[in-house]
Amino acid sequence: MLEVFIFSTLNGLVTGLLLFMLASGLTLIFSMMGVLNFAHASFYMLGAYFAYSISLHLGFWMGLIFAPLIVGILGAVVERFALRRVHAHGHVAELVFTFGLAFLIEEAVQFFWGPDTKNYQSPDILDFPLFTLFGQEFSAYRGFMIAISVGIFIGLYYVLTRSRIGIIIQAAITHPHTVANLGHNVPFIFMGVFGVGTALAGVAGVIAGPVLTTFPGMAVVLGSIVFVIVVIGGLGSLGGAFIASLLIGLLQSYAIASNVGMPDLLNLVGLEFSRDHPLTDLWTLTLPQIAPILPFLLLVLVLIFRPTGIAGKREQ
Repeated sequence: MLEVFIFSTLNGLVTGLLLFMLASGLTLIFSMMGVLNFAHASFYMLGAYFAYSISLHLGFWMGLIFAPLIVGILGAVVERFALRRVHAHGHVAELVFTFGLAFLIEEAVQFFWGPDTKNYQSPDILDFPLFTLFGQEFSAYRGFMIAISVGIFIGLYYVLTRSRIGIIIQAAITHPHTVANLGHNVPFIFMGVFGVGTALAGVAGVIAGPVLTTFPGMAVVLGSIVFVIVVIGGLGSLGGAFIASLLIGLLQSYAIASNVGMPDLLNLVGLEFSRDHPLTDLWTLTLPQIAPILPFLLLVLVLIFRPTGIAGKREQ
C-alpha cells in the first residue's frame, strides 16, 4: 500500500508539474493581456514537433534550446500582425481568432510532419533510474521534468514580483499611458509577453513529447485540461495555477492507482442502489475509469463554492 501511495504521488507530481508548464504560459498571457488563448495547446504541440525535427540532426538538448525560441517568435509574430488587430474588436473576436488558429496549426502540423506518431526520444544521458524503491524504478528523465517545472515557477514568480521588468509589465496593464510616457514601448511589451507565454508552452511540448508521445492530436488531449487549471487556480494567478496543476495531477494519479469501485464511493455518502435499480450500471464503474473526468468535476465544485478560483480575486 505504501509503495502504491509513494509512486502515485511521484507520478502525480510529474503530471501536475507538466500541466503547470503548459498552464503557466496561458496564465501569463491572460494575467498580462487579458487574452484567453484557445490556441495555447497548439503552440505546445509545435514545441514538441520542432524539438523532434531538431533532435534528429542536433540532438535533444539543441531541441530544448531552439524549439521554444522558434515557438516564442511565432507567438510574437501572431500577436504583432494578427491578434493585436483582433484585440480592438473585443474578447469574442479574440476567442474566435485563437480557436481558428488552433485548427490552422493542427492542419499545418499534419501537412508538414504527417498524421503518424513520431519517434521522439528522451536523451540517452537521462536514460537511467534516478532511484529504485520497493523494486520499482523512477526514471531520471521524470526527475528532470520535475526540476524544469519547479525552475520555471520560481523564475516566473521572481521576474513578475521582484524584478524591474515585472514591475514595468504589470504597470503597462493598469496604466499603459503612464508607462508609455516614461519611454517604454507598451505594444512591444505585450508582444514580448505573448511570445514568452507561447515559448513556455513550447518548453512543455519539448519536455512532454518523449513521454506523452508526439502526434497531431496531442494539443486536444491537454488543451481542455489547461483551461480547467487556469479557472480552478484563479484567472491570472500564477500561484493558483501551480496549486491547481498539482491538485489535478495528484487527484488523477491517485484515482488511477486505486482499486475503488462506485459502490464503495456511494456507500461513503450513504447511498445504496439495488441490483434492479435503473442506475445499476453505476455499480460496474471504478475510480480509474472516471479518472479522466475528475478535473471537470472539480471545476464544477470550484465554480459552485468559489467562483474566483483558489487564488483568484473578485473584480471590483
